[in-house]
Amino acid sequence: MLDGPHKGMVTDVMNRIDETFKRLAETQRKALVPYITAGDPDLSTTSLLLDALVEGGADCIELGVPFSDPMADGPVIQRAMERSLSKGTRLRDVLDCAREFRSRHPRTPLVLFGYLNPIHQMGYEVFVERVKEAGIDGVLVVDLPVEESPVLSVPLSEAGVHVIRLFTPTTTQARIDKLAEGAGGFAYCVSVSGVTGGAVMASSVLAERVELIRQASDIPVAVGFGIRTPEDAARMADLADGVVVGSALVDEISKRAPVEAPSRIAEIIARFRAAIDGAEVIPLKQR
Repeated sequence: MLDGPHKGMVTDVMNRIDETFKRLAETQRKALVPYITAGDPDLSTTSLLLDALVEGGADCIELGVPFSDPMADGPVIQRAMERSLSKGTRLRDVLDCAREFRSRHPRTPLVLFGYLNPIHQMGYEVFVERVKEAGIDGVLVVDLPVEESPVLSVPLSEAGVHVIRLFTPTTTQARIDKLAEGAGGFAYCVSVSGVTGGAVMASSVLAERVELIRQASDIPVAVGFGIRTPEDAARMADLADGVVVGSALVDEISKRAPVEAPSRIAEIIARFRAAIDGAEVIPLKQR
């Protein structure tokens, strides 16, 4: 199922996301995909946080682009985006940060997570070119309807960059089939009915959603939104090929001084990694 480039990807070079999920599948392991908001608390700390995520055991990283109206995100990430925007962070800054990350970490996949308006303002052609130059492996645009996506998804695919798509609890079967067309990297199965950080669906219901997505697509499925603890992550890893953790990390970053945040995040990610791998989860030191 995971051999070779996936549908919608026009390239002779395997994308890092494909390589990672293929490698994990061969060893029967699940992907840990953490999310942080670029520029929160500042871009210098973001670079250190990205390094900490890799150190802690992240398989793939989602880097959020701050936006003034993040309708899919809950209060924790909304506040992170507000903090980032107050520092003047823009899409071009996030792409620069991604480029620097790629120079330090040539193998770890990086997904850009955001909203359409900043991309529209930059211009689609310029955006695709800069994404490719930055070494980004996937792009997830929350508010871009699949019917209107070719203007962006086609040139991204031609550049070897995957278009990651969200599959929500209310997505109909017909819509799942439509979203699966041209989707690449991994299918993002939303585990809550609402914004990020909400309550996760029952495992039985979520398992059914994951199976419906798998029947429609040949790419891995990662579950995200509302996964707060290592125990949550372990439960989701039993159902899917990967687990996305966002609000829990962003909330922890907001509580720490910039100089403390990277080491703390590395500890937390290591705990999620252990839980997903079925290893002992060492309690966090209180500090």
